[in-house]
Amino acid sequence: MFVAKAQNPTLAACLILLATAFIAATTLLAKALGTDTLGPPLSPLQISHGRFLFAFLALTGIAAAARTRIHAPHWRLHAGRTLFGWMGVTLMFASVAFIPLADATAITFLNPVFAMLLAVPLLGERVGPIRWSAAATALVGALILLRPTPASFQPAALLALVAAMAMGLELIFIKKLSGREPALQILLINNAMGLAIASVAVLAVWQMPTPAQWAALAALGILMACAQTLFINGMARADASYVAPFSYGTLIMAALYDFLGFGVVPDAITLMGAAIIIAGALLLALREAHLRRRATAPLRHDKPE
Repeated sequence: MFVAKAQNPTLAACLILLATAFIAATTLLAKALGTDTLGPPLSPLQISHGRFLFAFLALTGIAAAARTRIHAPHWRLHAGRTLFGWMGVTLMFASVAFIPLADATAITFLNPVFAMLLAVPLLGERVGPIRWSAAATALVGALILLRPTPASFQPAALLALVAAMAMGLELIFIKKLSGREPALQILLINNAMGLAIASVAVLAVWQMPTPAQWAALAALGILMACAQTLFINGMARADASYVAPFSYGTLIMAALYDFLGFGVVPDAITLMGAAIIIAGALLLALREAHLRRRATAPLRHDKPE
């Protein structure tokens, strides 16, 4: 039986902002692990494995303390969500080793745009001119961040772009799972299945991490588990249209961490591309919130927006 959380917009905003700080920190750790900062660079597959391993251990502890029972999970939806989530995380970790955190983070903000585009063939949804315009705006921002000229093109940015596509597919499965199962059950199953996939994938590239790398892998997994928990609880305490802008704090935190950890200063192209992506994604989030509110009112027309 589901019990709705009491609405508290102020608390929701704080939870989302704290989650963004944790999420950005995971990308910083992934960059340190994927370069020679803490020892011989680790493969993105091994970084992803560490993320799922320690997140699973943390969530298992929480589930044990809460005496959580797994009840009637939809295994196919969980499998699809986990597969694309693992792909998205792994590619994201691969990209941050080569491009600024702000660029990679901004590009992955395209995931709701790809989710909207994929919902047309996969969920049979209709998309109107406003949402198409939001998607086009965000994609223009991504094109700017890709820097498509011979002198400045960043091939690694394509990894972040494909990561955003995979995360968009993950959102399709999350949408189907939402309301069916408790949040902790969804997170626990997701991380358990993700760990299974990552454990197979890492076999070909495994190398013994240094003590500093073990610590970073553990911190990465625990921070991700905390971020997921904070984000879900924040979303449950306020309307999506209210909390959506706060989620873009991830970009600010990523740029700050990249500057403090690696001395990387965002250039004008990064700032412009990120601003355009956020504008498009935010417009899409606001339009989705409007459509959800209108769906609860008497239907006046069926023209898609």
